[in-house]
Amino acid sequence: MPVPAVRTIDQDTVRNFGKIQADYEISDLTRIQTESYARFLQLDRSSRDRLEQGLEGILREVFPIESYDGQFRVEYVRYELGKPRYAPAECRQLRLTYGMPFRVWLRLIKEQPVEEEVYLGDIPIMIGGGEFIINGAERVVVSQLHRSPGVDFVMAEETASSDRKTQSCRIIPERGSWIELIVTKKDAVAVRIDQSGKFSAMTLLRAMSPDYSTDANLIRLYHETEDLKVSPRSKPEKYIGQYVVDDVVFPVGHDKCGEILCDAGGKLTEQMVEDLMGSGLQSIEVATDVKDPVILNSLTEDTTSTHEEALLRIYQRLRPGNPPNLDKAADLFREKFFDLNRYRLGRVGRFRINRKFNQDVPDDEMTLRPEDFINAIRYLMRLRLNDETAHIDDIDNLGNRRLRTIDELAADEVRKGFLKLRRTVQERMGMKEVDGMTPRTLINPKSVSAAIDFFYGRSELSQVVDQTNPLSMLTHERRLSALGPGGLNRKRAGFEVRDVHISHYGRICPIETPEGTNIGLISSLGIFAKVDDYGFLITPYKKVVEGKVTDEVVWLRADEESFAHVAPADTPIRDGELQDNLVLARYKSDVVWIPKGQVEYTDVAPCQMVGVSAGLIPFLEHDDANRALMGSNMQRQAVPLLITERPVVGTGMEDFVAQHSGMLLRAEKAGTVNYVDADRIEVDGRNYPLRKFVRLNERTCLNQKPIVAVGDKVKAGQLMCDSAATKSGTLALGRNVLVAFMSWSGYNFEDAI
Repeated sequence: MPVPAVRTIDQDTVRNFGKIQADYEISDLTRIQTESYARFLQLDRSSRDRLEQGLEGILREVFPIESYDGQFRVEYVRYELGKPRYAPAECRQLRLTYGMPFRVWLRLIKEQPVEEEVYLGDIPIMIGGGEFIINGAERVVVSQLHRSPGVDFVMAEETASSDRKTQSCRIIPERGSWIELIVTKKDAVAVRIDQSGKFSAMTLLRAMSPDYSTDANLIRLYHETEDLKVSPRSKPEKYIGQYVVDDVVFPVGHDKCGEILCDAGGKLTEQMVEDLMGSGLQSIEVATDVKDPVILNSLTEDTTSTHEEALLRIYQRLRPGNPPNLDKAADLFREKFFDLNRYRLGRVGRFRINRKFNQDVPDDEMTLRPEDFINAIRYLMRLRLNDETAHIDDIDNLGNRRLRTIDELAADEVRKGFLKLRRTVQERMGMKEVDGMTPRTLINPKSVSAAIDFFYGRSELSQVVDQTNPLSMLTHERRLSALGPGGLNRKRAGFEVRDVHISHYGRICPIETPEGTNIGLISSLGIFAKVDDYGFLITPYKKVVEGKVTDEVVWLRADEESFAHVAPADTPIRDGELQDNLVLARYKSDVVWIPKGQVEYTDVAPCQMVGVSAGLIPFLEHDDANRALMGSNMQRQAVPLLITERPVVGTGMEDFVAQHSGMLLRAEKAGTVNYVDADRIEVDGRNYPLRKFVRLNERTCLNQKPIVAVGDKVKAGQLMCDSAATKSGTLALGRNVLVAFMSWSGYNFEDAI
């Protein structure tokens, strides 16, 4: 039997057949993990210069801890992260956690103050592009997509059984009670705190401040008012149907002196006007612009009439069965909405509320203010009147959803540990002898170290890294999940949440998602997307001025982009100017033809809308969407080959994937290679050990082979070895197979040839 000849194609030259030369550089693909963890630890800053975020923020929030009698106080001085005890290789072998000791310096204030360091466990170190070694296994913390704190206006069913849709508003804090405002079927504004029973929104407003305790003040908040002169000679029609602002009372000297003629917010009837004209009153205050009587109806529904009554009413709602007590009621209300430990809007919540209502409240105001609540009701009224400036929010838009990266997820868990620690310290302060009392005897490090261990080892978002090949590892680090603590439940999530949304463009890959029950809940970050300071996903666009494409790159959030005219990257451009007079562009959630002078931005590259996996598929645009989804998922399952081969047809993404994958060695600094063998590479005296035949999480084999020679000059960040599924520093997942294909009448099917 003749042996078939094996011919390999030599690929020295790389040709770009693309029509568009995308010159925008792809930045570090793992920055979503590395940058957020750096913010959490702040290792690059000295203990004096650290910002109030991450670990530093938690410590400043929890300390000082005072004893119940106020005699003793434990103050926070600074924290230090020491050197790890073992090397990563030893941790993998001995099934240990690769971390650095977390030591906090505390000062106990008593007659003779004592200052000492307390060890609170080990904080894991991030290696590569986002992995941690936890108990010998490599894990990654997946970022979580959740509903952003702030204020949302939606159309909702009043009760589960009724089909009647009504406007509702939710004020969602970072932590604390949700407040929901609903327009009831009696056309009044009701409020619900944390799924409790409904009560009038006016009750909550009265409870917020004594300034709003009277009906008249509440009406003046929402309606323009004027004084109407009362004269017996005036026509009654002038007064009939008017809404009075304050209680109209018969004056002194009248037979009915002190009796109320019309309640505040009431509508004057013919009989009332007759009584009014004969009452001897000089003038009455009326509301002038009552287009929507929703506030007046709410006052009618409201059973309270003073600030104190409102506090007691809310106390009865939240603590049914407890005897009403004004002091307790005031404390509970303050705790629920104005105590930073219990209720916190967060920077994002405050930013979104200010943006929605065009307020000038300072960014560091983290609790709810009465004007937030007043403006929310005003906005509801504008929605009911179909005002052009008010609109219903789309909760699936990425302008209303944000990403919680590892710094925020870790901070939440660690904070729980510190709050537990705070309680034990306060208890111990009451029991211990003063002489033997030191920070070490008061503090039980177990509560903090257990919280750290739980988060990195057992939390729902901490997952064992998929190490089948470099691509699967990189995409796992860039994965976004809507599940997890405080997120959605896969059984309850509906179609809308899972669906592709126009705002995903350039931010979340519309193709790569699992095919099972998690479809649409687990997604992948777009190639160019990154996270802004508030946790919203942003994507880059080139600015276009009067039809000329500039080099200025602008990063936009989804809500900023929706009101801009954005042209795609393949719009014909000649000498830096848009070629055609009419250009196809995206605007809001539509595609429109517009004159080139109206175009504001253009995409930076054609691959901007997809993620890393889908970006590796050649001729993706000819591929059926369902098959593209399977293709991008299956590339992650390619097992490493003994002899790798570069793809004959690629998309140009192959180099970037290999470069940013944690499976390869990169030079930390530029220099010259002094020594190379199978086990190590030395660059200017710096040693880089190579990993040989290592078993990975998926039971695949990693064998790093050097691709540099002695005397070579290397740049910082340059690849120095090949590993599983790479060839000369390029991703090489499969083999180039020669296939003869005969099309049938010019048709082809699904996988698009």
